[in-house]
Amino acid sequence: MELVQLDAAVADCRRCARLVTWREQVAQTRRRSFSDEKYWGRAVPGFGPADARLLVLGLAPAAHGGNRTGRMFTGDRSGDWLYAALYRAGYASQPTSTHTGDGLVLTDCRVTAPVHCAPPENKPTPAERDNCAPWLDAEVAALTRLRVILTLGAFAWDAALRLARRSGWTIPRPRPRFGHGAEAEVERPGAGPIVLLGCYHVSQHNTFTGRLTEPMLDAVLRRARELATSAESAASGQPVAEGCRA
Repeated sequence: MELVQLDAAVADCRRCARLVTWREQVAQTRRRSFSDEKYWGRAVPGFGPADARLLVLGLAPAAHGGNRTGRMFTGDRSGDWLYAALYRAGYASQPTSTHTGDGLVLTDCRVTAPVHCAPPENKPTPAERDNCAPWLDAEVAALTRLRVILTLGAFAWDAALRLARRSGWTIPRPRPRFGHGAEAEVERPGAGPIVLLGCYHVSQHNTFTGRLTEPMLDAVLRRARELATSAESAASGQPVAEGCRA
């Protein structure tokens, strides 16, 4: 399935009754500061081009962020951090993401989540995660140049490993553990490796407390580009530039 068709199908998804009820309730009641806005109130598809080598994997849309704007990591402080960093790294055309018509374009990068609906207290259940898993599988399958999955937080790291297992990829043993800057290479039969790269989530808790800083996030994105370039060069048989070696 092509990404345009997939994104449309995701937006129409109603598989999880609890999430559908919550996202629509939030969209109807709204936050006072956004009371004059019309909320998206649906499942939020991924954002970015089909030829992306980097996939940024979060957790789920925020109730008054992606659930309001209809774009992943858009309209909240977590998104402010993420897109500013993507801009500094050369992946985004502008440092802000405020709404779907703001002109933002991503290059060589796509942003998505294992759960496409805003969950109560930002905590999807295992059943909701599993209900949404086929969408992530299809999205990754459509990214034919994918080389790196940047996981924002332990939930995303676990989701990426579950994706690998469902897809029949070879996972290192012992099972790789999440950590900021952690790397794990999973092998896709006949398609070459994909590197999982860990990063603390861009949540307000992490950014306000200094657990995640801008230099830390910038360094992870630089590493993501190095890994993507190295993997693609190795797959094509071309030499890797000295500054891009892993």
